[in-house]
Amino acid sequence: MGKRHKTIVTHLEMRAEPRLLATPRPRGACALLRAAKPPLHFYRYLYDTVGRDYAWVSRRKLSDEELASIIHDDNVEIYVLYLDGAPVGFTELDFRGMPDAELSFLGIIPERIGEGLGRFLLGEAISLAWARHPARLIVQTCTLDHPRALRLYQRAGFTPYGQSEAEFDE
Repeated sequence: MGKRHKTIVTHLEMRAEPRLLATPRPRGACALLRAAKPPLHFYRYLYDTVGRDYAWVSRRKLSDEELASIIHDDNVEIYVLYLDGAPVGFTELDFRGMPDAELSFLGIIPERIGEGLGRFLLGEAISLAWARHPARLIVQTCTLDHPRALRLYQRAGFTPYGQSEAEFDE
C-alpha cells in the first residue's frame, strides 16, 4: 500500500471575467498549443512530471480507457506550454459541467518553477476559459500543492468559497 495523505482542499471561484494585467511572455521561443486528444503516454508524462512533488495521483490510478474518456472528451481542453521547443507545463480546462467551467490542472515542470511561467500559464488559462462564456470558473488547490498556488489563484481573481478535508492513498 502507498503513502497515505491528508490535505485541506480550498475551493475557489471566479464569477466574472477578470481584467487581467498583462503577464510578460516567457523569454525564448514560447508557444501555448492545444493538445487535441493527446496520446495517453504524453498526457501521463506531463501529469506525472508536473505533479510528482505535489501528490497528484487521481489520474495515475485511472485505466487507459478511463483516462481517455476524460481527456479525449470534446469539452475538455488541454494546453501545453512549450519553451524553446520543450514542454514546460500544461493546463486542463473542463467544460463538461457548463455553465460552470473548471480549471482542473495547471502546473510547471519542477526544473522551471520560479521563472514566472505559472503566472503566465494561469493568465492564458483564464482567458481561454472565459472565451467559452461560463457563468463561473472554478478551481481547487490543496495544502499539498505548491505553497504559492493559493495566493497565485487569489491574485488572479479567484475567491475561496469553501474548504474540505481529504484523505487518499498514493
